Amino acid sequence: MIFMSRLKELRKYVDAELNKMEDAEKRTGAIAHLYGVSLAATMIAKKRGLDAEIASMAAMLHDLHAYRTGSYDDHAHLGAELARELLGRLGLTNQEETDKICSAIYHHDDKLAVDGPMDEVLKDADVIHHCMNDMSKAVKEKERERFDKLCREFGM
Repeated sequence: MIFMSRLKELRKYVDAELNKMEDAEKRTGAIAHLYGVSLAATMIAKKRGLDAEIASMAAMLHDLHAYRTGSYDDHAHLGAELARELLGRLGLTNQEETDKICSAIYHHDDKLAVDGPMDEVLKDADVIHHCMNDMSKAVKEKERERFDKLCREFGM
């Protein structure tokens, strides 16, 4: 048996799911977003003394429901359900880790609320990618305060 890290195993699964997307442009955007948020989540979690692997795993799954269905309607809550089912099937996390990942996904769309530490990592990573992936776009009003706070935290 070849040993593979949990994150690598999860990315292999997510990649296979994203490769089912027929629209090449949407598929490329989905890949860029999930991997970009995953990297940002790893860095933010490391800086805040949280589990970077769990943060990265949450980020890899956070929009998977929307990409599978093509709909963002209630995607955070439905995405948390999907993540719980997938993590259970893949057996990559224990119950506590699964709960942290699913809570982060569940709360990630409410950028104005403050939730648990891992929830905040995913929200912040999502905002970093939204705001820095295309610097020509204006920062969304609902993300402005969070983005400004992140810029101060990271000395940018």
